[in-house]
Amino acid sequence: MVTFSLQASPSDAARWVDLARRAEAAGYDALLTADHPGAVSTPFVALAAAATATSTIGLGSYVSNAGVREPMLLAADVATLDLVSGGRARLGIGAGHTPAEWRAVGRERPDVAGRVRRALAVIEATRALLDGDEVTVDTADLVVHGARLEKPRPVQQRIPLTVGTANSSLLRWAGAHADVVGLAGFGRTLPDGHSHEVRWRAAEIETQLAQVAAGADGRANPPELEALVQRVVVTDDAEAAAAQTARETGLSVDELLATPFVLIGTEDEIVAAIAAHRRRWGVTRYVVRVDALDPLTPLLPRVAALN
Repeated sequence: MVTFSLQASPSDAARWVDLARRAEAAGYDALLTADHPGAVSTPFVALAAAATATSTIGLGSYVSNAGVREPMLLAADVATLDLVSGGRARLGIGAGHTPAEWRAVGRERPDVAGRVRRALAVIEATRALLDGDEVTVDTADLVVHGARLEKPRPVQQRIPLTVGTANSSLLRWAGAHADVVGLAGFGRTLPDGHSHEVRWRAAEIETQLAQVAAGADGRANPPELEALVQRVVVTDDAEAAAAQTARETGLSVDELLATPFVLIGTEDEIVAAIAAHRRRWGVTRYVVRVDALDPLTPLLPRVAALN
C-alpha cells in the first residue's frame, strides 16, 4: 500500500486535537512529531494528547534524536504512548544532527562515526527494553546498567520501528532490522546546524537504496521505504513552483521533480509521480508537513486506488 503520514507539532490544545481528528478522518496513516528539544513540543506528551481525540491513526516520533535520548526513558515514553493509545505507538529514531541539542544536555556532538555508533546502541537498547529484555551496555557511546521496562508494557507485541537516515551504515542496519527506512535524503549538515546539503539525485537515491538492500539481503520481509517530503505544491505550473527549491538545492528542475522528496504538480502529475516512485525505487510511504494536509487530502483516495 501507498500511505501518507503527517508531521506536525502543537501550538495550542484545541488546534492540535482538531488537527489529529482531521488527519485521521482524511485517511492519513499516522500523526508524527519532530523531536528537537527546546525547539518543538515534547513528542510523546503531544502524541498522548492526540491519542485521546482519535482511535485509529498511528502516533509516533519522527524522529527521536538518539544522541540526546536515553533508552530507558525513550522506551518508557513509547510504551506509555502505546498504552494510552490502545496500541498505536510508532518509534522513529535517527542519529541527530543539531549541535545545540547535544550541548543542551551537556554533551558535544560527536563526529559522524560517533553519532552512528551512539544511534545503533540506543536503537538496540530501546528495542530490547520494549521487548521485555534486561539491558546492560557499557561502552564509550552508551552506558546502561541492568535496565528493564517492567511497567508499563506496550499493548502491541512489537512497536513498529522507523530508522530515519541517509548514512550508509545506518541504512544497512535499517535494511536488516527496521520495519521502515525513513529516507530523508540529507547530506552534510550546514553551519547553521539545522539545514543540510541534499542527496536527491537519482544516482544518490539509488546508492542509498543499495545500502538498504544489502542490509535486507536474506530477510523474508524487507523494510518499507518512506520518503520525508520537504515541499508539496498542487499547481498547474510545476516547473515554476519548483524553480526556487531547485536553486536552493543545486538540482535542476527536472532532477527535483523526479525525486520523492518533493511532490509538485497537478493532482494527476503528483499521483503519477507517486506511482513512478513505487515502480522505480519501491517507495510506498510518505511523510508530509502540516501545510500539505489540505492540498493532499483529495488525492489520498486516488493514491489508495494505486494499491
